[in-house]
Amino acid sequence: MKGMKKIYIIAGVLILAGIGLLISAAGDMSTYSTFRQAIQSGSKVKVVGQLAKDREIYYNPTEDANYFSFYVTDQEGDVRKVILRGAKPQDFELSEQIVVTGEMAGEEFLASELLMKCPSKYKDEEVFLQKES
Repeated sequence: MKGMKKIYIIAGVLILAGIGLLISAAGDMSTYSTFRQAIQSGSKVKVVGQLAKDREIYYNPTEDANYFSFYVTDQEGDVRKVILRGAKPQDFELSEQIVVTGEMAGEEFLASELLMKCPSKYKDEEVFLQKES
């Protein structure tokens, strides 16, 4: 009888630990912000938007292979310059949606990660880039 109680106690502790891990993981899942919210927070956020195709996309690998800049229009229609310290992804101009993770520095958004949703004939493809640290 005493052996069964220990099993129930251990199982209960494991279940509570699992619930705790799920709650902490859910807290890490940040919601998408806008550039205005990024300015207000002053910390790292994820901004979702579309590539502003009427603005300059700059990448010159002979000058600096780790400097890529472009403009993103967020969900509120705010257009900001985004700087990614990395190479320009292939087919970047074809992206339907862009998620950039980073923080504001003055009027520019310094991205440490870039996630692109690209159109595909067969299925949605996502391309994820992360700055090497």
